[in-house]
Amino acid sequence: MARGALRLALCLAVAVCLCGGGRNAERKVVGVYELSRGRDFSIKVTNWGATLMSVILPDSKGNLDDVVLGYDTVAEYVNGTAYFGGLIGRVANRISGARFTLDGKASTGCGHRGFSKVIWTVKEHVAGGDSPYITLYYHSFDGEQGFPGDLYVYVTYQLSPPHVLTVRMNATARDMATPVNLAHHAYWNLGGHGSGPAVLLRETVQLLASRYTPVGDAATLIPTGALAPVAGTPYDLRAPAALGARLAELLRRGGAGVVGYDTNYAVDGGGAAGSSSSLMRPVARVRDGATGRAMELWADQPGVQFYTANGLAGGVRGKGGSVYERYGALCLETQGFPDAVNHPGFPSQIVTNIYIASSAHATRRLSLSCAVTVVSSYIDLNNS
Repeated sequence: MARGALRLALCLAVAVCLCGGGRNAERKVVGVYELSRGRDFSIKVTNWGATLMSVILPDSKGNLDDVVLGYDTVAEYVNGTAYFGGLIGRVANRISGARFTLDGKASTGCGHRGFSKVIWTVKEHVAGGDSPYITLYYHSFDGEQGFPGDLYVYVTYQLSPPHVLTVRMNATARDMATPVNLAHHAYWNLGGHGSGPAVLLRETVQLLASRYTPVGDAATLIPTGALAPVAGTPYDLRAPAALGARLAELLRRGGAGVVGYDTNYAVDGGGAAGSSSSLMRPVARVRDGATGRAMELWADQPGVQFYTANGLAGGVRGKGGSVYERYGALCLETQGFPDAVNHPGFPSQIVTNIYIASSAHATRRLSLSCAVTVVSSYIDLNNS
């Protein structure tokens, strides 16, 4: 196959089952699919959870590494609880008490069977050219996870030159209003997926956000409904800073129960969630000086959840036998604010027909865009 051409292949069929929303069960095969551009940029995706399994990138010397945490097999994703690389929905993040009221009707939205724990249908793939892609589809039926209305969700992963990964998520509600907040839960370590906290904590991080949403309890992480300035707090990452130093300050000053960053930031200039008129804007930048890899995130969503893999305490065995530890990766999930359905002052996540979102990541400039009834994420991954 010619250099730069897409290699999109079903590498592993691990299961065949009858799935669906009760009314329309269908036969689905779970597999692993690879997209490649040339010899130095490739990803793997599984239709279990529309999950991003790997991102292979060069460093400044041309050495290739996988820079996202994950597992070797789909079976491990099925049984795992870290949600590595999964597409999170119908409503990502938290809802207080798993309850909300919509159009005067109380609803319960909860459970662990979100979009990252279902089988998606592979709808289309292009096996050549400069922009290979794969599109997956999922029908979330009325009442699934306790949410009202049918929701039709598409996600497309696409590679573009030189090292651009675009993830577009589209969710359409056709029969009734419903809350929608999609997010992509990739765990990044620019030194390599198995390089651990020693490498991650030397990386510099910048978040272009002057405010965050404080929580009432570090255990539940439910926002109080306020927006607080980051100035003078350990949450201030407006200027590039060594993550290890900022994390140490957070652990000293963060208060009872705080074990790391798991914080929603209000992106400067952020528009309303679900608004198709929202403009893309820079959200975050991450750089690893030793490898020369860097990442720049762009988004059209109002918030970004910054997470330092606190839940990996005790270790999780991942790809190639690597043991992933707390602070061994970071997540930057562009999305609406947590518990927005219960806070009228937060940007609305109620969708009546179409939901669009956008977000971005980079390796000199990783531009990842994510949108809602179009979550459009594009990731521009380059090496310095």
